[in-house]
Amino acid sequence: MKLLILGGTGRVGSHLVENALQADHHVTALVRTPEKIQIQHNNLTVVQGDVLSKEDIEQAMDGADMVMSALNTDGGTTLTDSMPLIIDAMKKEGINRIITIGTAGILQSRVSPELLRYQSSESKRKLTRAAEEHHKVYELLQQSGLDWTIVCPTYLPDGERLGNYRTERDFLPVDGSQISVPDTADFAYSLLQSSDFIKARVGIAY
Repeated sequence: MKLLILGGTGRVGSHLVENALQADHHVTALVRTPEKIQIQHNNLTVVQGDVLSKEDIEQAMDGADMVMSALNTDGGTTLTDSMPLIIDAMKKEGINRIITIGTAGILQSRVSPELLRYQSSESKRKLTRAAEEHHKVYELLQQSGLDWTIVCPTYLPDGERLGNYRTERDFLPVDGSQISVPDTADFAYSLLQSSDFIKARVGIAY
């Protein structure tokens, strides 16, 4: 399989790249700073570019079968500005499947089910800007017609890969308080071979 991975130099994204290469997939990573990718592999193509450039995204997506995005909020609007370009390029290339990393803040609240967690008393975070960015991406994907899945981790320490975690469609698993970066990537990667969570958010926690 040929994968385009966005955000491949980040915490979760770097693990996604490693997982895919270990499984012998062909990976294209679109990155601003190629030297941040330390991996050398025959199946890895590193493309220097910007996710805010339509041309760069289309070039990197050429020939891909699927897209994985671990782009995070950077203090600006890169996340929401890039997603329409990604969606348009996918449609142009005829790619239907995208798996992205979001945040538990955009899952449904258990205490106020009509609200998302970041909008309710369930969230302990005072700042909501990052969740608002992820919320906009969720809405864009809902409207896209693509087969999307948003993996929504809660508190995300680096930690170890345990391979033992809970997931739940649209909600954070009850009493879930954290999930490691490697296990988040492990679950996201497993979705390449699964249709269990098409057009859904997935909460993940221990």
